[in-house]
Amino acid sequence: MFRILALLVLWTFGAGHCAASERVLTLTFGGEARRVTAAELLARPDTTLLTVPKDPAYHREMKYRAVPLLALIGPALNGDFDTIEARASDGYASQIPRSMVTKSSAGGAVAWVAVEDPAAPWPKLPGQTVSAGPFYLVWENPERSGVGDAQWPFSLVSLSGGEDPLKRWPQMAVDRSVANDAPERRGQTVFAKICLSCHRIEGAGDGEMGPDLGQPMNVTEYITPKGIRAIIRDPKAVRTWPQQQMEAFDEAAISNADVDAVIAYLAYMGKRKSARDAAPSKPAP
Repeated sequence: MFRILALLVLWTFGAGHCAASERVLTLTFGGEARRVTAAELLARPDTTLLTVPKDPAYHREMKYRAVPLLALIGPALNGDFDTIEARASDGYASQIPRSMVTKSSAGGAVAWVAVEDPAAPWPKLPGQTVSAGPFYLVWENPERSGVGDAQWPFSLVSLSGGEDPLKRWPQMAVDRSVANDAPERRGQTVFAKICLSCHRIEGAGDGEMGPDLGQPMNVTEYITPKGIRAIIRDPKAVRTWPQQQMEAFDEAAISNADVDAVIAYLAYMGKRKSARDAAPSKPAP
C-alpha cells in the first residue's frame, strides 16, 4: 500500500531543514495550542518501542519509539471536535475521524506518534533524501479500524481538533437528494478519506500537495474518466515532470469500485458547478 508522498523541493531544502532542527510538534485541541519537542516526547514514561510490520512509507518492517496519541492529547480529547487534522511540513493534511482514534479502547487500531531520535535517525524514505521524521503518525493493528494509507502522515508539524470535513466545507457535500447507496455519495466518502489529504475540491480542504480538482474547472472537464483512472493507478504512465508528487494507488489502497465512485463524485461536482455557473444571477436588492 502506498501513500501520496514525494516531498516538495522547497520543504527538502528549506522548511524541512527548519522542522528537523526545531523538532517541535504543535497540538491544538480546544482552541489552545501546545508545543512539544521531540526530546520531551522521548522522555515521557509512556514512550514505547513499537514494531510496524508493513510500514506504508518505508514499505517494510520498521521499529519506532512512539507515544500513544490518546495519552498525548489527554483530557482535551473530550473537547468539541470530531476530526483530527494531521498536517505535514510538505502540505499534506490528513483528516482522521476522532472515532477511529478512540476505538482503540474497544479493540480497534491504536494510534501512536513515532518520534525520531537524533541519536538514532531513521533511514531515508525510498527515493528521497529525507526520513519520515521527526514525527510520524503510525498505527498498531490498522486493519481493525479500516485505517488507510492516507491516515499515516509523516513529517508531522501539527495535530489539531476540528469538524468533520463535510461540516467544515459544506461545498464538497453532495445534495441530500442523492441516495445513500449512490456511487456519488460513496465517492464523496472515499474522496474525503483519501484524496482530500492532497487535493481540494472547490476550495474545500487544507491539502496543498496537489491541485484543486473542482476549480477553476472541474477535472472531468479536461481529463476523461479513463485518464483519471489511469492517473490514480499509475500517474507516471500518463504524464511525468521533475517535481511529480503523486504515486500509484493499487487495488489494496483503493478498490476499482472506489475509483469508479470517486470519478462519479467528481463528475457530479462538475455538473453541479456548471449548472450553478449557468444559472442567471439574481439582481441586487
